[in-house]
Amino acid sequence: MKNLINILLLLPTLTTSLVCYCNDSPKFCPDNKCVTNGVCRASIQRSRQNENEIIERYQCVHKRSLFPVKRPFECENSKKLTNTYIRECCKQSDLCNHNHNLSFDLPDYDEYTETPVLVEDDKRTIYLVVSVLGSSVVILATGCMIYMVRKSKVRVCPIFPCWKSYVEVDTRSCDTISTTLQDWMSMSGSGSGLPLLLQRTVARQIELKECIGRGRFGEVQRGEWRGSNVAVKIFSSLDEKSWVREVEVYQTSMLRHDNILGFIAADNKDNGTWTQLWLVTQYMEGGSLYGVLQQHTFDQYQVMLMCLNIATGLSHLHLEILGTQGKPAIAHRDLKSKNILVRKDGVCAIGDLGLAVRHNSGSNNLDLPINHKVGTKRYLAPEVLDGSIVESDFESFKQGDIYALGLVFWEIASRAVVQCSPYHPPYWEVVGADPSIEHMRKLVCEDHLRPSMPHNSLIEKVTSECWYPDPSARLTALRVKKTLTNLISDFESSHETDFRFKQSNSFQLKETNLSQD
Repeated sequence: MKNLINILLLLPTLTTSLVCYCNDSPKFCPDNKCVTNGVCRASIQRSRQNENEIIERYQCVHKRSLFPVKRPFECENSKKLTNTYIRECCKQSDLCNHNHNLSFDLPDYDEYTETPVLVEDDKRTIYLVVSVLGSSVVILATGCMIYMVRKSKVRVCPIFPCWKSYVEVDTRSCDTISTTLQDWMSMSGSGSGLPLLLQRTVARQIELKECIGRGRFGEVQRGEWRGSNVAVKIFSSLDEKSWVREVEVYQTSMLRHDNILGFIAADNKDNGTWTQLWLVTQYMEGGSLYGVLQQHTFDQYQVMLMCLNIATGLSHLHLEILGTQGKPAIAHRDLKSKNILVRKDGVCAIGDLGLAVRHNSGSNNLDLPINHKVGTKRYLAPEVLDGSIVESDFESFKQGDIYALGLVFWEIASRAVVQCSPYHPPYWEVVGADPSIEHMRKLVCEDHLRPSMPHNSLIEKVTSECWYPDPSARLTALRVKKTLTNLISDFESSHETDFRFKQSNSFQLKETNLSQD
């Protein structure tokens, strides 16, 4: 009887699963098969090194990646890339993508499309009907407008949509039409980004201006949309999984926060040679914290403010919000100065959520990224370096973020004017530019080495409590935030005159590159 109940419970899952042929890594394709609730996909692509070499890929595409539903981006082909990259999706049966019939030698569609030749009289009749109908519509619309204006005796704008062109699905009155990015970002009630159609509209209206950063994923360019600057993170089509993952995390409900990089849109674009995958975010004039620390020094008050910004953003990431439109707890897993962006007024925001892990306490489900990357070696916590981290426990990932947060605090404190030294990333004097995992494991886990805090630093105590060897002994992000808030409050009380001066002379950062790694 118990076995029968288990079979009945598993039956919906079995009936909605699709087995696909797969040639990705053995971890995701045991026995060259994968299971999905979406579709199977086959694709062919010409090698960039050798045009005669054809790369065949077979994959599972999960249901959450199929948007929009009727014509998902993941299954569409570009007319400009029919000789470079072709893909096809199916779901009619298991392994339906194995015996595909994709080829770069398909004839052009226009050759087989015959347009019926209309007789001249038929054309005249059609023109006459269209003209009559069009005139009737114009007359009726004008009459309705005159009637409603006279009846309401108010200006036209509150009743009718403005004559200004508008690209969103729903019409809006004159008083509520948004014309700036800040308006559009703030009108998202769920805090998870704009509607998908509006995202595509914005992305296709952006004009790229210049490259402002490069990293392992591709590059970041500054773009302009209606006079506003945006940052466009461009992935190659070969890094599609990373793009999909980062978009998923950014679209988490209730994620929007002043200290988390603002997500605007995601879209795929053809540049004539290959498909680009765009991730559009707000533009941070100061660039990355890594670049800012190399060019600027700060006083103790500014150091504490920047640290509070970062701790506040991390606290919001780690926080789980319960409710109908709740937010799962999120651990960043790659927190470092290069992944923190700075506005021109010095406000910091956490970005690059591609390695983030989400956790829902109700179902105790961990949503881990598909790739095997574990963050930047220099910022890895001791338990990650020695392999003792419990990956089934979400708290372990949060504690790893706190360790990295302590290193970021040290980087900022090392540029304080009181005792300023040339900027170097953590452990630079010991491991140099490119440390190995083994070297970092010996220093952090066996030798228990930590960077030495500058003398008389006001954040020394809270920083040292972030990088304890025992993960459970480290502070939480919320505790760090509250401690820094109290430190700033005490500082303002004891330096009241200086503080009033700072309020009227807030520091400004010169515009620099958004360098990310």
